[in-house]
Amino acid sequence: MDLASWRLLAKTINKADIVVEVLDIRDPLATHSNRLEEMAGALGKKLIIALNKSDLVPREIAEEWVYQFRKAGYEAFYMSATRRLGTRRLRGFIKSIAETTPFTVAVVGYPKTGKSSIINALKAKHSAMTSPIPGSHGYTRHVQLYKIEPGFYFLDTPGVIPIEGGWPDSIIRGKSPEELQDPVPPAIALIEKILNYNPDAFIDAYGITVKDPLKIMETLALNRGWKYKLSGEPLIEEAARTIIRDYHKAKILFYISPSPVDFRYKAGRRE
Repeated sequence: MDLASWRLLAKTINKADIVVEVLDIRDPLATHSNRLEEMAGALGKKLIIALNKSDLVPREIAEEWVYQFRKAGYEAFYMSATRRLGTRRLRGFIKSIAETTPFTVAVVGYPKTGKSSIINALKAKHSAMTSPIPGSHGYTRHVQLYKIEPGFYFLDTPGVIPIEGGWPDSIIRGKSPEELQDPVPPAIALIEKILNYNPDAFIDAYGITVKDPLKIMETLALNRGWKYKLSGEPLIEEAARTIIRDYHKAKILFYISPSPVDFRYKAGRRE
């Protein structure tokens, strides 16, 4: 995957009047970039937080995330680009804070938070290619300008925010599953994270009742007939890639509830 450089992102943001940072509402703080926000502030750009994929969490969770971000001083909205939920509200707010006409909006975010899907939803037709798996076909490779309506334009950035997140997010969002030489360690960390918030996630997704991450991958591999030809041992690498892939495709039910104690954001930076 070819991630944009910070220098290139700075050039893109500098061309815009308003910046929309797209977060995955299932885990907003892991897809939230302090450096991006500091850059937007330094360049004098207005910032909006778009909490995307709200169809994957209960409504009260989406509303609580919006409340926490607004309490911390952000302009924030929840939405589901694929379901066309909240796009009209976002479009109206963007227009309300634009100080000049025409104006341009830069849409930025980590891999697979739904940047291009938001542009598509706001345009009400598909003109930016999208895909749910990092590094796969559909990845935005060039600066593209999209007309939303007269005087209202979107810049689709050339690439996405360079990964700042911790383990395992920096790995599973920074590369496609096929690019991972050893997908097992990040898959284990991802499984542990998911189970911490949804103990039944792998029962619901695969009918697997065991809780140990390695056992989950072994069971998935055996259930699907993925074995090494010579030894007959379960091919857990393929199971690991499948779990990472299914996480991106939202086939594994998982979300994090906001906590005022954990939400330590103020004035665009993490305390």
